[in-house]
Amino acid sequence: MKNYRPLPSFLTIAPSDIEGLGLFTRKKIDKHIILGISHHKLDNKWIRTPLGGFINHAEDSNCKKLLINTRFYLLTKRVIEPDEELTLTYTLYNVTYF
Repeated sequence: MKNYRPLPSFLTIAPSDIEGLGLFTRKKIDKHIILGISHHKLDNKWIRTPLGGFINHAEDSNCKKLLINTRFYLLTKRVIEPDEELTLTYTLYNVTYF
């Protein structure tokens, strides 16, 4: 019987230069790879998985969300090198400027 792993074995959570803790890869990841589910919609609310909970925001991100039914999957936009932080451009909210 396999134990539950909240992240793929090649990803880790570590201190981030962006904010707090971030999601990092231990190996090279090719472009257009689905890394897993980052968010799941339940009762009209979005629930973050560990994959979605530790990924930091960047305007020039290396990942994007792919919506399939009630789940967002994390998809690489380009090749990501070992020890590089995975980033996402946050879009689940509307920013209001005063």
